[in-house]
Amino acid sequence: MKKPTADEKRHRCTRKRRYRSEGAALDAALVAGVARQRKAYRCPLCGHWHLASF
Repeated sequence: MKKPTADEKRHRCTRKRRYRSEGAALDAALVAGVARQRKAYRCPLCGHWHLASF
C-alpha cells in the first residue's frame, strides 16, 4: 500500500468537521448517539480535533 500524498492527507482533513477541543468533539459524538463508536484525535495538519471511528 502506498503512502498518501500531501494532497490526499489535506483532503481527508478538510472533509471532516473540526472541533476546538477533544471535549467538544466527544460531546458532538454523544449528541449524535455514536459516542461508543468514535474517538477524538488531534489532526497534525490543522491542529483541531476530528472524530474517527474505531
